[in-house]
Amino acid sequence: MTKQEKVDFVINTLNNLYPETPIPLEHKDPYTLLIAVLLSAQSTDKGVNKITPILFGIADNPYDMVKLTVEEIRDIIRPVGLSPMKSKGIHGLSEILIEKYNGQVPNTYEALEALPAVGHKTASVVMSQAFNIPAFPVDTHIHRLMYRWGLTNGKNVKVTEKDAKRLFPEDLWNKLHLQIIFYGRQYSQARGWNLEKDVITKTIGRKSVINEYYKEK
Repeated sequence: MTKQEKVDFVINTLNNLYPETPIPLEHKDPYTLLIAVLLSAQSTDKGVNKITPILFGIADNPYDMVKLTVEEIRDIIRPVGLSPMKSKGIHGLSEILIEKYNGQVPNTYEALEALPAVGHKTASVVMSQAFNIPAFPVDTHIHRLMYRWGLTNGKNVKVTEKDAKRLFPEDLWNKLHLQIIFYGRQYSQARGWNLEKDVITKTIGRKSVINEYYKEK
């Protein structure tokens, strides 16, 4: 297969498997999405979705959030992990949103990435899912699959994001990055991976990855 044929196969397969792409993190607006994405670092969407109803039941906007102390926020979000850093980030970014943006979440990478505890991946998710601005957030699933499929060299997430944006049409980015995440969780996991069920990797995957899989079996 040519690289373009591989790209087309990925797009068509994912569209058949996941015609709808609901956002995994529960939220109601850009602010609650930003907080949920921040909380999801080194945690699971399922775990975050258990905590956010509690947190947002108390404070679902920056004005109410800053009324809480960092310690109070930390006590609520403790189950998702990294609570000291995340609680400081949530309180700090809420203060900045009030001071600089009238309580609203900005819709530029520069402004988002300047907020405490907000990196490029978090900013990309917010740009994509809150504002519908084309972005291609790369998480561990996308990084792993793009390498398995031979569509990136897998050196780091920055390279993977650049390759994904180069290969896939921009108007598909927002849907496609979610489809790849769903696929990775269901068919191409890091552990307990069954290549026989992973139709994309089995069809277009990097030969070294496939050979290594069968060697281990």
